[in-house]
Amino acid sequence: MPSPLRGDLKRLIRHRAAYPAVLLVCLSQFEPGFNTPLQFYLANDLHAPDWVYGDFQAIMIAGYIPAAALYGYLCTRVALRWLLLWATLLWLPAAIPLLLIHSSASALWWVVPIGLINGFAFAAYWDLSMRSCPPGLQGALMMLVAGMYELAYRGGDFVGTKLYASSATHGFLYCVIAGTATSALMLAVLRLIPRELIATADGERNPKVEAELLAEISPAVSAGSAVRR
Repeated sequence: MPSPLRGDLKRLIRHRAAYPAVLLVCLSQFEPGFNTPLQFYLANDLHAPDWVYGDFQAIMIAGYIPAAALYGYLCTRVALRWLLLWATLLWLPAAIPLLLIHSSASALWWVVPIGLINGFAFAAYWDLSMRSCPPGLQGALMMLVAGMYELAYRGGDFVGTKLYASSATHGFLYCVIAGTATSALMLAVLRLIPRELIATADGERNPKVEAELLAEISPAVSAGSAVRR
């Protein structure tokens, strides 16, 4: 008797639309210039008070709220392919303003556009992830995306710390360069996304995608019926 779990894992692995979504989430979160390296830069290079880093992170997260609201308005009116392109083009240079931080005040000013851009990109890539889920395996793929998100987030933090420590004068610059170069790979990943998946705005009917979903879920339903019998 075939195992339903084994069949679901096979479907998840063979679902090609899931891979670009996971990659985009990973690449967007692999940012060696943020987190620990930024804290080192503020404390060691700029001699800023400890509260500046905390306020920087708080303002950046707060920027997600208006960015998500804007995305929620646009996603029902604009096809996802355009939203992904806009989000990626905005995200590519998002780490560069870190090099313009030369004081506590400038850190708190520059984090405002960084937070808005980060929030908009976050919404776009997770929207893609939800659209990319295989039928019946939405929870499995979103847990995979969430796990890879954390892995990339902490991986960027680890690499950034090593880069920062590699040079007393240019370590933070190396962090920003590494993050920007990694983000540039996202443009190539956009080309791997199935076009029909992102051709419509949220809520619009997409007959081609619906037909593919039905074709994919039919064997799974038949297998499930056979197991129950």
